Amino acid sequence: MELVIVMASLSEEVLLVVKKVRQRKQDGTLYLMAERIAWGPEGKDRFSVSHLYADIRCQKISPDGKAKIQLQLVLHTGESTTFHFANESTAIKDRNAAKDLLQQLLPKFKKRANKELEEKNRMLQEDPVLFQLYKDLVVSQVISSEEFWDNRLSMNHTDLSHSNNKQEVGISAAFLADIRPQTDGCNGLRYNLTSDIIESIFRTYPTVKQKYGENVPHNLTEKEFWTRFFQSHYFHRDRINTGLQDIFSECAKQDEKGLKSMVVQGVKNPLVDLLSLEDKTLDEGYGVSTAPSTSNSNKTVKENSNSAIIKRFNHHSAMVLAAGSRKGDTPNDQASETSSTDGNSRDSDFFHPPIKKVKLQEAIEYEDLHRENEQKTVALKLKKSDRYSHGPVPLQSQQYATSQDIINSVNLIQHEMANYKPCLTQAISSSTASSAIAALSPGGLLMQAGSQQAINQMVPSEVQGELKHLYTAAGELLRHFWSCFPVNTTFLEEKVVKMRSNLERFQMTKLRPFQDKIQRQYLGTNLTAHLEEMFQAAYNKFHAWQTRRMMKKT
Repeated sequence: MELVIVMASLSEEVLLVVKKVRQRKQDGTLYLMAERIAWGPEGKDRFSVSHLYADIRCQKISPDGKAKIQLQLVLHTGESTTFHFANESTAIKDRNAAKDLLQQLLPKFKKRANKELEEKNRMLQEDPVLFQLYKDLVVSQVISSEEFWDNRLSMNHTDLSHSNNKQEVGISAAFLADIRPQTDGCNGLRYNLTSDIIESIFRTYPTVKQKYGENVPHNLTEKEFWTRFFQSHYFHRDRINTGLQDIFSECAKQDEKGLKSMVVQGVKNPLVDLLSLEDKTLDEGYGVSTAPSTSNSNKTVKENSNSAIIKRFNHHSAMVLAAGSRKGDTPNDQASETSSTDGNSRDSDFFHPPIKKVKLQEAIEYEDLHRENEQKTVALKLKKSDRYSHGPVPLQSQQYATSQDIINSVNLIQHEMANYKPCLTQAISSSTASSAIAALSPGGLLMQAGSQQAINQMVPSEVQGELKHLYTAAGELLRHFWSCFPVNTTFLEEKVVKMRSNLERFQMTKLRPFQDKIQRQYLGTNLTAHLEEMFQAAYNKFHAWQTRRMMKKT
């Protein structure tokens, strides 16, 4: 049966529309929207194919030179959907436009999907009951995974809405070295770039991101841009000879200016002394002092090459660190670093503490070890403790006993109990005593439920555990069913019909086999009577709702 989805509503944003796209040899139109990609056949107002970006694992395109220009979407479930761009004049252009837009959208939803998947795995690992419920309902195909997780993630304390404040992932210092090219068999190299690697390059080298925005897709395609990047002197370690036609030559010059500004600015941490790392042929105090030479005439070509490589490494390390802290910097931090604090001014100590004091404080204090601010409680000041202990009671036309009256009454009862002399022969008659013993004996009038009290001893522990799982699964299904009422939307109407079928499926696949198992073990007690009553109450509610619905239509 073909899945049919209603067309996008007016509020859904459409980013790209591509006509003359075939799917299973049927012509139609491809739509790329804000949160999903959909395809609809010509002449119909419904989508027959619709995939959320979060459900797409990757996209694949047909090789260059192939007769059919195709785009394939591979889902996390292993299924795939292929689109054939049939417009002969603009097929490649349309396919590339869809591919480029998907390349921008998929990483955003991939992170969201990964976070949801991690949250689901964590919940299943920490809650064995939830994991058993997942196996009973989802693995056995009673309900779908979306129905199981509906409203459950929001019920968890770690709400996904706090994902905006997530910690940024750092950048590996060797991310460029990890890009290992492969030979293509024609004396060429092939680089496999992922969205994470491209993002790392852009975050580490903002000038490359600037060149990407200036040239792609106006002057160069994305493939040509990255080919020039890996062929340029900017990517390689040799910075001495830079071609004038290289579009990345300006990036190298800007990096040189940035490196010089870093050297002039220096390290603002007073606890770090970089000058102590310099090599000294003679120690201080021996009458010999050598001033550093500012001319490069005495340096050999090898020394220039080595210094270029050292500059490259230093600049790369500085840019990696800056990329990690670029989003975390605040204007207050920058103001505190640039403000002149010498430690002697009262104003500087009051408004901005000295940098050395701040660094020392960071070195000896840990935020994780700080005590949380406990909420202060207020002591109660009670004028009449009796009213607080007894609570508010309705006023009646009678006198209330005070605490002293109650104490006197208790003392009087204790005194009477101490002087009490029992007379057991006159307490109850013999006939009444014999009838009471007969009623409380096994099989008597008051012991009819004695056989039911031993059910936990009659039923094995394995059957009890299975019954608990059935109750948990049935409760989950019934929770979804009863949450549909009152049924006032189309979505709830579809859901209540689907949940009713899920209840019937659960009763046939789970409850009936358990009943047969109990009957084979010759247990006379009906252990599933209460479960059947719960299901019957749901069926009665559904039948009443369906009857009222049919009456309204007629």
